[in-house]
Amino acid sequence: MKFRWLLLISSVLVVAIQNVQPAKILGVFPTTAKSHYIVGSALMKALAKKGHEMTVISPFPQQKPLKNYRDITTTKTWAAVESLVANLLGMAKQGPIESIKGVYDFGHRVTNSTLTDPAVLAFINSNEKFDLIVLEIFMNDAMIGFCHLFKAPCIGISTFGASKWTTDLVGSPSPPSYVPNPFLGFSDRMTFKERLINTLTSGTDIVVEHVLDNPAQTEMYMKAFPDPKPPLAQLKKSAISLVLLNNHFSLNYPRPYVTGMIEVGGMHINRVPNPLPADIQSFIDNATDGVIYFSMGSNIKGKDLPKEKRDAFLKVFSKLKQKVLWKWEDENLPGKPSNVLIQNWWPQDDILAHPNVKLFITHGGLLSTTESLYHGVPVIGIPVFGDQYLNMAKAERGGYGLSVAYAEISEERVSTAINTILHDPQFKVNAQAISQRYRDQPINPLDLAVYWTEYVLRHKGAPHIRTASMDLNLVQYHNLDVLGLLIGVPILVVHLLVKLICRKKSMKPSKNLNDRKKRN
Repeated sequence: MKFRWLLLISSVLVVAIQNVQPAKILGVFPTTAKSHYIVGSALMKALAKKGHEMTVISPFPQQKPLKNYRDITTTKTWAAVESLVANLLGMAKQGPIESIKGVYDFGHRVTNSTLTDPAVLAFINSNEKFDLIVLEIFMNDAMIGFCHLFKAPCIGISTFGASKWTTDLVGSPSPPSYVPNPFLGFSDRMTFKERLINTLTSGTDIVVEHVLDNPAQTEMYMKAFPDPKPPLAQLKKSAISLVLLNNHFSLNYPRPYVTGMIEVGGMHINRVPNPLPADIQSFIDNATDGVIYFSMGSNIKGKDLPKEKRDAFLKVFSKLKQKVLWKWEDENLPGKPSNVLIQNWWPQDDILAHPNVKLFITHGGLLSTTESLYHGVPVIGIPVFGDQYLNMAKAERGGYGLSVAYAEISEERVSTAINTILHDPQFKVNAQAISQRYRDQPINPLDLAVYWTEYVLRHKGAPHIRTASMDLNLVQYHNLDVLGLLIGVPILVVHLLVKLICRKKSMKPSKNLNDRKKRN
């Protein structure tokens, strides 16, 4: 009995110690991709519910105002990226180098349009104070200036997962020998050729960053934030306390992380599904042979598919017993079969949670594949750009999905892929096995994200978790100076010894010469 009371009191004390006073927190989620915002807003809303005063910069204002939650809505970003978003399907034809450049171009447009937005300019010139900044990290380094402007510690959120632009902020290593570049579809066990390509691609990424990204980000940073301020390169090494990653080791390949990298993959997923709208619920409930859900994400629009590729899907769907939910951003879909229901936006997470959903046709984005695996739903992926190729390569290797190249979309190719997954139960078995290990976590990812956010608040930026690697240059980090000493000194000593021996030999009188002298 005494033990139970002691346990109860200890638990209460632990909770009391972990609680922090309500803080003023600024969230910055500038990307026009709604999927990115969904991840960030999950944390923002959770912090608001805990009593923190939230101010959030984003292109997505709340439809229903929340307590302790203030929107600063950007409006310029949509026009800035419109031409790029309209041509996303064209990126499927690009190689890794062009894809890297395109991603950086997108980031520059988002960053510049956000920092020059009238609402953001007025905010920058205000006298507001904040205790913490929570910043989405997605090719927008100039926005780290908010951390210096408000003299507040900063937490980064990566909706993209672990990439160079996040790992470099906290000094997490990414050995190209077994950490695949996110723009490639390799596994963590690469052949020599793949390691060569992976290393060259990662090297190219570094060059592109230094040549194209750093100068552009520095220019935007210098223009947006008032003086005095430190150089952006210096701020990047000191401003970020930790990074919350939309990843989890059960879904990805094991890789090294420093203390300041925290995996909270899937923190936006509803652990208890929300009720579906009545029409959608009825449609799925009455699908006796199951449902296929088809969405190419928040950026790629189904209506932009070329007619021949659209018709390929329609012909296949018309022959299926299953019903189809298709994210289609138009009121009409010519030739739509009766078993297909179209809508411009779906409650994806809650749909995938329904047991009647048998297959998810997706672009292979990280959020979509994470949600499908959490709910144990097999996938067919049509990767177009970025990490989608890597995500779908993992799906094929993991046996829970198939990849269909965008250029290869045809009635036969789509039909084969769909029927293969629908009639081979092993895909479902593999997806459910990964779902079980992903759900096997000691704490809900959203609660973990809230904990670490408040940890940084409690410990005034938590400078004690900052790795010393952030203070080392390239030579020091790779111990090149030490290796130079350990290898160079012995070589020098051997060289001097050889030279000395050779010199002594050359100075020693010849034996024949000595014999002649004796005879004389």
